[in-house]
Amino acid sequence: MLKNKSVLLGVTGGVAAYKVVDLIRRLREEGASVTVIMTEASKKFLTPLSVEIASQNRVYSDLFAEPLSHISLPARADIMVVAPATANTIAKFARGIADNLLTTCLLSFGGKTVIAPSMNWRMYENPIFQENLQYLLSRGIIQIGPERGSLACGEEGIGRMSETPDIIEAIKSALSPKDLAGERVIVTAGPTREYIDPVRFISNRSSGKMGYAIARASLRRGAEVTLISGPSVLPQPRGAKFISVETAADMSDAVDRELPGATILIMSAAVSDFMPTERAGEKIEKSRELLLRFRQTPDILSNIGKRKDRLFTVGFAAETGGKIDRAKRKLKEKNMDVIVWNDVTKAGSGFDVDTNSVVILDRERETSLPLLSKDFVAEAILDRLVQLKA
Repeated sequence: MLKNKSVLLGVTGGVAAYKVVDLIRRLREEGASVTVIMTEASKKFLTPLSVEIASQNRVYSDLFAEPLSHISLPARADIMVVAPATANTIAKFARGIADNLLTTCLLSFGGKTVIAPSMNWRMYENPIFQENLQYLLSRGIIQIGPERGSLACGEEGIGRMSETPDIIEAIKSALSPKDLAGERVIVTAGPTREYIDPVRFISNRSSGKMGYAIARASLRRGAEVTLISGPSVLPQPRGAKFISVETAADMSDAVDRELPGATILIMSAAVSDFMPTERAGEKIEKSRELLLRFRQTPDILSNIGKRKDRLFTVGFAAETGGKIDRAKRKLKEKNMDVIVWNDVTKAGSGFDVDTNSVVILDRERETSLPLLSKDFVAEAILDRLVQLKA
């Protein structure tokens, strides 16, 4: 999403300035170009040379070195980010004070601006600061953080600058079209576990990465998102309602509870197809042979497809080999609007990897995607969903 985007990054004088080098590196890995404006105070915490090396661009700080830089720098930017954003710079911006290159550029920039506040908790909670902050938010400025935790002074409280992944997600969200505004999206993700006894279960290799990517992309595009996830180590997407489940029955119950008012269901979870007919109450003793009998788990999509008030549904078909006909059959039999097929035996595609190669099928056409990041695949799925709902 950030490929070929130009980020104008303002760095102010806070201890969190040390995080900026990592932020620049990650933005460039995402394909963005980064131009940095440093205030004089920020140079007390971070050297311009280290920032120049990270950004591979000249660092700007002097308002008078190039008299029109406060016009030319914002004109070339797709988005402006201030991280860390101190109480001083936020107050200046709120009151229209332009006494350095950064504040002058902020006044000159007409696009989306993201600020990542960083300060002591007493400063953050001060009513004067909150008045300044709320004014900026009312004017369309986008805030990310701060977080609660250990502060540089040794105290605990709110004021820590958000971590790099959260700032990047806020930038992506700011640049995303809000074509899912008004939609309430349920996304299922991850594996389910079906227990044999209290310590053993059968499951699958799903990590949840595809579903979590879809949840994040839906949030960026303005949707209200509920993420129902099986066991996963992935961080919960900021802004989503998160429901943790284990078994297929748990997931089915959670989906049923969230359906009222929902408009879209995206079933990207790898729900177990079978569960033991009996679950032992105690750990089964080790033996040479163990014979298990299985029965089918609830088929969530089939049940949704039979409802009179059926919502827009997207399913997934993870197959081994080129069995795309099975996905076409599922699309029709389960009365889905879209199904996403992939061959999990292909290198880089399927479970527990960051990439995927899929075919998006609906009643009108098939769209084949090459091997791409799961974030990109998520956007492609939502693009087609928006087209079909239009």
